[in-house]
Amino acid sequence: MFNNLQRDAIILMTSRGIRAFAFSYLSIIFAIYLNQLGFSTVIVGIVVSTAYASSAVLTALWGYLSDRFGRKNILMLLAALTIVSNVIYIFSSHLIFIIAAVIIANVGAGSSGAGGQGGGPMSPVEQALLAEKCSAADRNKVFAANAFVGSMMGSLGALVSGLPQHLQENWSWQSIASYKPLFVLTIFFSVILIVAYSRIDEHHVPKSRATKFAGPRERGRYAFVTKMSLLGMVDNLGGGLISPLLSYWFFLRFGVELKSLGFTFFLSYLLAAMSFLLAPLIARKIGVVKTMAFSHGTASLVYLLLPFAPTFTVAAALTISRSFLAYMDNPLRSSFIMGVVRPEDRGSAAGITSLSRHVPVAVSPTLSAYMMQSFSLNVPIFLGGFLQLFHDCVFYFMFRNVKPPEEQSSKA
Repeated sequence: MFNNLQRDAIILMTSRGIRAFAFSYLSIIFAIYLNQLGFSTVIVGIVVSTAYASSAVLTALWGYLSDRFGRKNILMLLAALTIVSNVIYIFSSHLIFIIAAVIIANVGAGSSGAGGQGGGPMSPVEQALLAEKCSAADRNKVFAANAFVGSMMGSLGALVSGLPQHLQENWSWQSIASYKPLFVLTIFFSVILIVAYSRIDEHHVPKSRATKFAGPRERGRYAFVTKMSLLGMVDNLGGGLISPLLSYWFFLRFGVELKSLGFTFFLSYLLAAMSFLLAPLIARKIGVVKTMAFSHGTASLVYLLLPFAPTFTVAAALTISRSFLAYMDNPLRSSFIMGVVRPEDRGSAAGITSLSRHVPVAVSPTLSAYMMQSFSLNVPIFLGGFLQLFHDCVFYFMFRNVKPPEEQSSKA
């Protein structure tokens, strides 16, 4: 999987691993940190929704600008904004400043280990740049390798989420202060990212501003991106009801310690990494669309079983086992989109599809938090699982005849 990689592809994968490590522990502790600051469940949901809302808008914006001004430059800028965001977390606990911080860099918006991209708007820009560093025949393999590195580093980052508890128990740190070193660590990693991105060799050709009538092939690509975007909204509306507050759900229902949560997500991300190794092999046998639909559909069924778990051990086992199936489609979906659209449109296409997947999550954490507080902790999990299963069925029947370039050439 890692053979014959270009130098810049290696740099991008290494950067993805560093980013996943940091955003992994942040995604686990963020909602709990807000709870420790004294904010209610609904306020926590609103803050997380704000992070996703800003991420949705900025993802499309930075994706578009990366096609105009260079993807390398945008990645460096986003790493710098991450530094600003974490400085705010260190020196302020006021709600207004916290909201400003999540808007600036989307810290706390989702996970990055088990298939989640992490880093908000960085992901589509990174995908477009990575697609330039591989051939069509190797694209699934390279994207899977990139996701594998992210998930492995995310699993290690999940273990670091237990640091606040360690500092409280062994060094008598105050509760709020014990979370600050994680923000400092994120600043350090962001500096490394700026240096790494600066070493990428990008021969950027700005996207043409000339307008012309679209032919049948171009209209087909636009329709493809539109369909993927609309389905992505359904999928992430369901996922947004569960994933952003899953660690918080464990915390409220079972009273789980941070160390136990960290170890649970460590194993979850580890199994997700294993699935990334298998994803391109399975896709080569049965096709990309079938692999995505069947693996993600089975994972959606597992979500429907989660509320019936009587103990934390059973719930954690379901969550961990689900990760092997749930995130197998992530690198394949990114590769699928990059393979169908034109190279000069990859940043915009990745930004648009990421935008559609982020917009519902801008709303769903607030809805989830409201349902948790007003009805039951399990209601959003049931609803989210059904929405994701519906998405998987529609996705298969809509795209079962669409073949990316590598499948067309092999079939020929």
